[in-house]
Order: sequence, then structure tokens, then C-alpha cells
Amino acid sequence: MKIGNYETKGNIFLAPMAGINDFPFRLMCHRYGAALTYTEMINAKALCYEDENTWKMMEVHPDEGDVAIQIFGNEPEFIAKAVRKIEQLNRFVLIDINMGCPAPKVVKNGDGSALMKKPELAQKLVEHAKQNTNLPITVKFRKGWDSTQVNALEFAQKMQEAGADAVTVHGRTREEFYSGEADWNIVKEIKQSLSIPVIGNGDIRDQETFEERVKLSSVDAVMIGRGAQGNPFLFNSLVGNGPKKENVPFQEIYDIVKEHYELEAEYKGIDKAVREMRKHIGWYIKGLPMAAKVRNEINQTTDIQTAQKLLTEYFEHLT
Repeated sequence: MKIGNYETKGNIFLAPMAGINDFPFRLMCHRYGAALTYTEMINAKALCYEDENTWKMMEVHPDEGDVAIQIFGNEPEFIAKAVRKIEQLNRFVLIDINMGCPAPKVVKNGDGSALMKKPELAQKLVEHAKQNTNLPITVKFRKGWDSTQVNALEFAQKMQEAGADAVTVHGRTREEFYSGEADWNIVKEIKQSLSIPVIGNGDIRDQETFEERVKLSSVDAVMIGRGAQGNPFLFNSLVGNGPKKENVPFQEIYDIVKEHYELEAEYKGIDKAVREMRKHIGWYIKGLPMAAKVRNEINQTTDIQTAQKLLTEYFEHLT
């Protein structure tokens, strides 16, 4: 599949997730079959002002394959400046503009899914981005703002008119956040209406849901977010290139967790790694025997040696 001048290496992508998609996590997902991974959401204005923490979030590991960057903002001049800076880095294969994030702190500033209520401004953002970079520009958005404002089809058409090279559609409104089931019929309608690639997103948990939703919507690719948390094995398993998580040997899961932990410590420092790995460890061991006990113990420790010892002992007991 081509997105602008970029040829993808597959059709299953890792969705951008704030506070999660750092390079250690992306690297695990790439290794197990994610054809394209995304950074977490990057503030375009902070990027332009060269905020140190923002630039840290844009670091890429040499082994992680193709990486896209997702930015957010609602001021065309900052979007234009940001995409110019990104292209100069020669680090990312495309730039995605977030118009779907439902988080209150994002929406209250007019960013994320709030832009679905201002399609003309959203168009301007895409137009300014396209005018200032040769990298492909894509847009990720939702079904609509709420049940009375379901405008994804019209919004998608405006994004195409503005020059977007592809769109990603999450089949829930902002009001729904992540409750209920994603509506893949709206994804299907958009796919039928556009000539640019359409990527579907929402509730792909296994090979069955993957095949059902691709068949229903005829999307060009899918994007997986929460389903990949603690389960990078999902990407290969969707196309029969690897086992489901429940069939992955405990030793392999342990090796992944250990490497992930070590990379986080190297990347963010020990103290931050101890805090941030708590959620990842919880996801990795979810569903495994006696997971709750060791998760609680790891959540209470502030020492990396203790956390790693608890992990080692836990997996030794399992194997």
C-alpha cells in the first residue's frame, strides 16, 4: 500500500498511544510484526519551541523499522513549522495529525477530537502541513463528537480535499471514549467514499475480529492500540505468522519483559523506568497464573533490582 510517496511493508500498524509508545515499546511491536509504528502524540507547538521533553519523545531506535510521528495542535502556523522541522530530522516516514484524541486536557484546548467540530480549521491544518513538507500527511479522527454529531464521512472527504494522503478512522465518538464497540460500518462508508487509503481502528483483539472487520470494511490497513498492550505477539498472530499470546512460552514472555525493562532504564533512567514499567508488566502478565500477586508486589517497589528479582522468580516458578 502506498501512502503518498511511502510504500508500507504490511497492513497492520501500531496505533499512537500517549504515554505508552516510546521506542522500547515500539521496538517490541516491530519485532513481532507491526509493519509501521507511531510515536506517542507530540505537541506541535512544544516541538517548535524545542522543548527538551518533547524532543526526547521523538527519539527512534535504529532497529525499530519504519516509524511515523503523530503531532497535535490547532494553529496552522505551528503545524507548518513543525512538519518542516520533522522532515529535516530524516527520521520518520510520514506525519499524522491527531484529530481524534478524546482526553479532556487535549480537547479543552481545541486539539484532538475537538477539531471534528471545526472541519474548516482541520482542513487548514492539513493544507499548511502539505505545503511545508514532502513527507506524507495523514489524519486520525473519530466517528464524530457525540451521537448527535456523527460527521466522520464529511470530515474524511474534507481531509482528502485538503490533500491528506490517508486517513485513520476510529469507530467511536468522542463522547464514547473507549466504551462499547467500535462502529466499523462508518469505516466502511468512508472507505467507499474516498480514493486515498483508509486505515481502520478499534477493537481488533484477535485473528477473528481482524478478518471480520477487514472483510466488512475493505480497509487498506488496520491500526491496533490497546490490544497490543502487553501483547506485541498480536501482530504476527493476526496473519498466522506466530502464536496467540496464550500459546507463547513463558520464557519468551519473560525475555521480552526483561529486555523492555532494560531498554526503558537505559532510555529514561532507572527511577522513571521503575514507575513506567509497572503498567507494562501488568499488561504482559495479565491472564498468567498468580499474576495479581506479583503485579501488586512490583507496583509497591521503587527499586529496580527488587522489581527484576520479583519478575525473575515469578517466571522461574511458571517455567
